[in-house]
Amino acid sequence: MIIYERKSYLSEFVEDSMDFLTSAECAEKWNVSQRRVAIYCKEGRIEGAVLRARMWMIPADAEKPEDPRRVRKMECEKK
Repeated sequence: MIIYERKSYLSEFVEDSMDFLTSAECAEKWNVSQRRVAIYCKEGRIEGAVLRARMWMIPADAEKPEDPRRVRKMECEKK
């Protein structure tokens, strides 16, 4: 008789690397919405962010990327 051990894909990933934050934690840290963090991740603007089991895992030392909407607005005000 063969018994298969069932492991959670996400828990295995998190156990191996405890220096990751969820998008909700980063949103609170950076004072932006969770959706904005997910957009940053999807656009590839956060280095090291990975999507695991429908949850973005972001390195704890990741820098908040510049918001392109704010940069564009500042450029328009300078003219």
